[in-house]
Amino acid sequence: MVAFHELTVPLFSFILLILFLKRRRSTAGKIFPPSPRKLPIIGNLHQLGKSPHRSLLTLSKRHGELMLLHLGSKPVLVASSAAAAREIMKNQDLIFSNRPKLSAPDRLTYGSRDVAFSPYGEYWRHVRSICVLQLLSNRRVQSFRRVREEETSLMIERIARSPAGAAVNLSEELVATTNDVICRVALGRKYGGGGEERRFKKFLSEFVELLGASPVGDLVTWLAWVDRVGGLDAKVERVARLFDEFLEHVVREHREVEKSGRVDDEELDFVDILLQFQRENEKTSPVEDETIKALILDMFAGGTDTTVSSMEWTMAELIRNPRTMKVLQNEVREVARNKVEVDEEDLEKMPYLKAVMKESLRLHSPVPLLVPRESTEDTKVLGCDVASGTRVMVNAWAISRDPSLWENPEEFCPERFLDTSIDYKGLHFEFIPFGAGRRGCPAVAFAMSVNELAIAKLVHKFNFGLANGGRGEDLDMSETIGIAVHKKLPLLVVV
Repeated sequence: MVAFHELTVPLFSFILLILFLKRRRSTAGKIFPPSPRKLPIIGNLHQLGKSPHRSLLTLSKRHGELMLLHLGSKPVLVASSAAAAREIMKNQDLIFSNRPKLSAPDRLTYGSRDVAFSPYGEYWRHVRSICVLQLLSNRRVQSFRRVREEETSLMIERIARSPAGAAVNLSEELVATTNDVICRVALGRKYGGGGEERRFKKFLSEFVELLGASPVGDLVTWLAWVDRVGGLDAKVERVARLFDEFLEHVVREHREVEKSGRVDDEELDFVDILLQFQRENEKTSPVEDETIKALILDMFAGGTDTTVSSMEWTMAELIRNPRTMKVLQNEVREVARNKVEVDEEDLEKMPYLKAVMKESLRLHSPVPLLVPRESTEDTKVLGCDVASGTRVMVNAWAISRDPSLWENPEEFCPERFLDTSIDYKGLHFEFIPFGAGRRGCPAVAFAMSVNELAIAKLVHKFNFGLANGGRGEDLDMSETIGIAVHKKLPLLVVV
């Protein structure tokens, strides 16, 4: 035993020395982005805090526009400037177009078969083209105009029926309206009424919450047991099963209607369109049922949570800034004139409305760190070496508050967008609330058509005060973090 011990100690030391020298040779002559000091095992995790986008902005002021963090065992590149974002999402977009495998989204989206979380490659190109050409083209978005107009009108009617002086939970109204629009567009009908509505809302809320979860095992592999013991794994499995059962029922229901010949081409929803595409491409490019279900999940995840977030922040900012609210109301009411309600044709005559929407997105990026990317090969970014397999976070929230790009960046000032071509479609890297490049959000036109119409109708019909006589400037604007950033407290108004 002693002889064996005497042999193993020097052998172990020799192996450690070889590994150290090999690592040193592999990093010799390389310039890595600056890094904050890290702790054993957790790395820089303790520095993220409750609002990672804010903590990372603070760190970037000390360490620079590019930082290399270690979140557990994962190297993470953080980009906090327009120049760094342009390099990652335009100049080297192909190298940074992959997605890291995240355990919760992976299990919820049938092994990342959706567009948002699917790894870059042939499959992703195939499903993205289905979404862009079949579901989210301008023609298709316009075809759902009636749905958007009807559901936003119903919202206005519900608010108008509230007793005089009573508080209205505007956050709840925006959630209900957005869910109803998405349900009708994606599934063909609303899932409402009694227990069915409550169950659907509950597991949709859980689904969105879990997409934004940060399992310990994703960052420190050997601590994955924590997610099992803490119940996160079980919750993910339960919600994935519930949504699969629900979507299986939806797909079966649509197939039965299709067989009966009762489908009207003017009333096609996303499931109809995907099933039609599946049938037409059965022999050339087969589409599995799990792909159809994963794409529908994307519509809910991207179409409800982020849309509600942006509308909620817009209304909060308007209430906090009564002068801006008055300018917008004057524009909307002037365009609408004697019409009972605003319709989508009116929106193109409202430049100030569009400026308000952009300014709200600038101050309150729905997904402030965007969806993470991953490098597929060794490269250089702004003179710094970045290794293959590095996770990448682009802090869109920090970039849109950069004082070198924006005058008085903390102020809500829609006028800054009136005489500029800067837009949110991924061409201007100082303003990227929906991302950019290959992995930019393909549903921008769909989301904004709902946002603009809902806000225009609200300010056209109502004047707003805060419940309990509160003053707009005192409105609590604290955040709660998930896949999208929401107001921590619901927006309670008197109309």
